[in-house]
Amino acid sequence: MVKSPEQDVPESLQRIEKILHTSIEFYELDLLDRPGLEKLFKQHSFSAVMHFAGLKAVGESVEQPLRYYQVNLTATMNLLEVMQTHGVRNLVFSSSATVYGDPQRLPIDEQHPVGGCTNPYGKTKFFIEEMIIDQCKAEKDWNAVLLRYFNPIGAHSSGLIGEDPQGIPNNLLPYVAQVAIGRRKHLNVFGNDYDTIDGTGVRDYIHVVDLAKGHIAALKKLKDNCGCKVYNLGTGTGYSVLQMVKAMEKASGKEIMYLIAPRRGGDVASCYADPLLAEKELGWKADFDLERMCEDLWRWQSKNPTGFTNNSPSSI
Repeated sequence: MVKSPEQDVPESLQRIEKILHTSIEFYELDLLDRPGLEKLFKQHSFSAVMHFAGLKAVGESVEQPLRYYQVNLTATMNLLEVMQTHGVRNLVFSSSATVYGDPQRLPIDEQHPVGGCTNPYGKTKFFIEEMIIDQCKAEKDWNAVLLRYFNPIGAHSSGLIGEDPQGIPNNLLPYVAQVAIGRRKHLNVFGNDYDTIDGTGVRDYIHVVDLAKGHIAALKKLKDNCGCKVYNLGTGTGYSVLQMVKAMEKASGKEIMYLIAPRRGGDVASCYADPLLAEKELGWKADFDLERMCEDLWRWQSKNPTGFTNNSPSSI
């Protein structure tokens, strides 16, 4: 592991090194730190950038819109400008299905209108997409793949790495897993009066390993000098909140208590993908089903009850 002397190596990266049996060069840097970003690009020669960094909680973005615009948009502007300065012209961007807003039709394909976002988080993803699209139009040697995630869940099958939210989880499945392991008393289900199979919100959940493979496919696409391309990464199947609770009960063997709470600002009733374009043009398709997603999530959570903090799974 190569890092700055003053930085501790995150436990997550140490475990990735164990899985891969290799060393990873790592720098911890805030994209709002423009001088630090310039220094990094001067020290290294990059062929492509994958941009994941940003704030990402829908509910929090409704409560703190200025923070979301400041962090997500300014950080991306810094990154794009530094890439431009240093001749790096290939980008994979972590976008989101929230750019589609309240769906006009289902399933959602890439031709569905964008920009009618129901929350500031989604708006930041939409604005960033627009920045990248405009840059690719202006500079013909730029290539970008915008990946519109649906709802990543699960964990690596080893149980060594997985999602470790800091504080109260903002996403459904990490919260459900923490209820199952005993860290939280119950789940709040935000609304049971949507026009869905059981009144709770329906989403397209995708295994995080399938998502990672989608990024590898996107990097390969950049080599074709593809210009700017947009792809959905999802399974094409929607599940409700209560269906997910039942699936996690099966995977964990635990009863998961839940309470019905009022709807949450910025949420939509149903959202699931048409993923066929990614299959056609990237050669990518989600492999893992809901049962596998929940099994892998539970293996991670049960081996790491408190996440990466002060905990070493027996299998390491």
